[in-house]
Amino acid sequence: MNRRTAIRSLFSASSLLPAVLSDLSAATDAANPLAPRAPHFPSKAKRVIFLYLSGGASHVDSFDYKPKLIADHGKTVAGGRNGKGHLYAPKWEFRPRGRSGQMISELFPHIASCADDICLIRSMRNDHNDHFEATLGIHTGSVTFARPSFGAWVSYGLGTENQNLPSFVVLAPELPYAGGQNWSSDFLPGCHQGTRIVPGTEPIPNMHRRAVSPELQQLELGLLDFFNKRHQAPRGDDPALAARIKSFETAYGMQMEAPDLFDFSRESDSTLAMYGLERGSTKGFAWQCLVARRMAERGVRFIELIDTGASRNWDAHGDIDTHVPLAKNVDQPVAALLKDLKARGMLEETLVVFTTEFGRTPFRADPNNKGREHHCHAFSSWIAGAGTKPGMSYGESDDYGIAVAKDEVHLHDFHATLLHLLGFEHTRLTFRHAGRDYRLTDIAGKVIPGLIA
Repeated sequence: MNRRTAIRSLFSASSLLPAVLSDLSAATDAANPLAPRAPHFPSKAKRVIFLYLSGGASHVDSFDYKPKLIADHGKTVAGGRNGKGHLYAPKWEFRPRGRSGQMISELFPHIASCADDICLIRSMRNDHNDHFEATLGIHTGSVTFARPSFGAWVSYGLGTENQNLPSFVVLAPELPYAGGQNWSSDFLPGCHQGTRIVPGTEPIPNMHRRAVSPELQQLELGLLDFFNKRHQAPRGDDPALAARIKSFETAYGMQMEAPDLFDFSRESDSTLAMYGLERGSTKGFAWQCLVARRMAERGVRFIELIDTGASRNWDAHGDIDTHVPLAKNVDQPVAALLKDLKARGMLEETLVVFTTEFGRTPFRADPNNKGREHHCHAFSSWIAGAGTKPGMSYGESDDYGIAVAKDEVHLHDFHATLLHLLGFEHTRLTFRHAGRDYRLTDIAGKVIPGLIA
């Protein structure tokens, strides 16, 4: 039973029928802001899985091999809070990985096994050295003002392939720095805002319908939609109201599809073991990664996974060894996600992004300190799948990993390249707001051809 049939049945004996059907027809046939849309040019990437490590993971301990930093451990260099830093060698051994020979440390042994499928970027740069602003920057392109997130721009540009699930989903056990601003739609239509899902036994509140039957629920929602649209009509183009009405429609679709999405009973024991997930468990990054694959299969356009929140994260000021349990939480599941997508033929159409907001200093102000400080001037990220160059590294930091030495990838360049992989010319994906055309890359950004196959 569709909405028209439900309302027609409900009001068939009523004098309100002509007006109801007129309004209903207009509401049903109105343009759907989440309808699938073609990008500016053909592309391989159809969706994004965005893996975000909150707090600033150390590049020199993971993906940026610096033999001179190891050799000069303990020597002093200019830098740090008091102007002098003591070089601090990585805690984990680096080894060449795969046929490509990319140098990746023992901190991420499972991801290292996928070296031939990933494109390492060792010359990333953000614009701010504090968590709040840097986190906003990597998500929205702006470290100063709230702006629509990368996921919201992708939803705005491509719509979604599944109207029963949100186009943009964020799997986050805790709120990261800057909170919901990281998945906000800001001035874009509200339907493009990310929907946060919290791992656990009830990842989406009210996921199961309360009505005694689907038919009754459809009648109730059809009537509610009619009155919502009648309320909306004299109020013009109110984006908040339109988004709220659309959210009711999406919520109904989620009740139809989400229970199956989160039901892992048909996943094989070997698949669960590959992710490192115990059957029945609903927590940890392994659960998030498997949900991401299942969402990708069901047409969700942008899926972000955040491993921790604004505390107990990668912010290793006191001891770099706090990276150990954090890496263990994400390493095997991320590698399993890549292997699973590849085995199912989905990696060719799925752009996987692995990043943090900034790196950590290759030196320490106090030679007795076991930790590292914030470092936005050079850090590492990687991308995989969907038109990226696999098994290679791009860009270089200097001998100690302090500054970018070659082929810098500023966060605007990063976003421009990711949009290009999705089929967008970043200067043309714009939205008119407050008298000017805004875009994810602000007034900067360039596509990096060296990252594209």
